[in-house]
Amino acid sequence: MNIYFACSITGGREFEPVYQAIVAALLADGHEVPTAHLTKATVAQAEGALAPRYVYERDVNWIQNCDVLIAEVSIPSHGVGYEIGYALNAGKRVICLYSEGRKVSKMITGNPHPNLSVQMYSDNLHAISLAREFLLVG
Repeated sequence: MNIYFACSITGGREFEPVYQAIVAALLADGHEVPTAHLTKATVAQAEGALAPRYVYERDVNWIQNCDVLIAEVSIPSHGVGYEIGYALNAGKRVICLYSEGRKVSKMITGNPHPNLSVQMYSDNLHAISLAREFLLVG
């Protein structure tokens, strides 16, 4: 399965170990994750060197060609919110994962879209389990 993984880059990297664990599990399961590079500690510098239009066109293309979008939304991010909305509008299934105790925008938690799932996790293994369950339901 081709999976677009979305996470905060400029908004903060506090959950980077979670991003890395989820993507590593998805790759180990044999999925394609074109955004796997977003889990690297050097991503802000690498992405910062790219032109905004290039990033937009690249990411929109990846979303259009993905089967599903998995977003880690514990840290607010304009880009991730946009990607979620874009994917839903394109008919993609989306799961938003967030760490227990974090506040998530009501635009996400209150969205009744049938292709959207919003799930709270307690630790890395729980987040991976929720992502895998989401992929099986499709």
